Amino acid sequence: MTRDEVLDLLKQVHYPGLNRDLVSFGMVKDVEVLPEGVDVHLEVASKDPAIPGRLDEAVRAVLESRIHGRLQVFTRLTGGHGESENHDHHGHGHGHGHGAPDPNTMPKLLEQVKHVVAVASGKGGVGKSAVASNLAVALAAAGYRTGLLDADIYGPSVQLIMGSMERPFVQDNKIIPLEAHGVHMLSIGHLIEEDAAMIWRGPMVMQALTQLMQDVLWPELDFLVVDMPPGTGDAQLTMAQRVRLSGAVVVTTPQEVALIDARKAVTMFRKVGVPILGIVENMSWFQCPDTGKRHFIFGEGGGAREAERQQVPLLAELPIDIRIREGGDRGQPIVSQDPAYAEIFDNLVQAICRQLA
Repeated sequence: MTRDEVLDLLKQVHYPGLNRDLVSFGMVKDVEVLPEGVDVHLEVASKDPAIPGRLDEAVRAVLESRIHGRLQVFTRLTGGHGESENHDHHGHGHGHGHGAPDPNTMPKLLEQVKHVVAVASGKGGVGKSAVASNLAVALAAAGYRTGLLDADIYGPSVQLIMGSMERPFVQDNKIIPLEAHGVHMLSIGHLIEEDAAMIWRGPMVMQALTQLMQDVLWPELDFLVVDMPPGTGDAQLTMAQRVRLSGAVVVTTPQEVALIDARKAVTMFRKVGVPILGIVENMSWFQCPDTGKRHFIFGEGGGAREAERQQVPLLAELPIDIRIREGGDRGQPIVSQDPAYAEIFDNLVQAICRQLA
């Protein structure tokens, strides 16, 4: 059996609880086809000590019947704070193999940032980018050195919300982040044509996201807010593997069709060892300007119930407000314009900082 044949078979193995295979996620670090058998080396971002055993079983299920000789599976866990352990799982005599891959083969990125906070959602259209942008501006207003990375590869919008549409400079082969509202920022939208369609497969997404972290001259920061793409795919796994994420903020709207996807986002981050800092419920209600009455268009209390179910804080409830839309369209985040929203996001900042202290 050749190395390529082994890799093709490993494409049948999915990470536990997720719907993508180990090869496309970049978790297969090496495959050694030796005279005495095959060694498979995996690297997985997770704090779950049960993961190596589960992966060992799954890999053996697809490979053992096809391999003549012994099969050894080496899984290195990289935890949410960068710790790593080597877990060697041996078969056919339980002999010792050649050891796990060098821990330095995938160095962590953004080491100059104290806290990297992912703002995520299970589905699109819930206002995640607006929340990420306003959170970054609120952190900067609170005195923190703050950056904002738009990792929403397929639908970048942070450059519009922050009012920074110009092209960044390049210095010594490094992209220099732009600045807006006291925030160092960069979006893939700064690097492509405005109407370009991002028709990219998984490996291209992971490469682009890595370049936004590795090839950009990010300064020393207290916080880097990362606007993640919706869903639970390549970008999320790349971030968990390559960055020491301090935690994730999950954005949802109150209705069940959004909450069901928010649960998937929570589950995904927990499986890869990233703490959930809390839930932000967006579009919680609409307040009629004529009567002052609140209308719960998407249902009432869904975010609070989900936060209780997940045993995480409900960080904020944000109404449907035309001023949020208008501010985003003209590059003026609402926290820089309205004291009431500045207070809401300041409370959100304080809640996050208490957890990370």
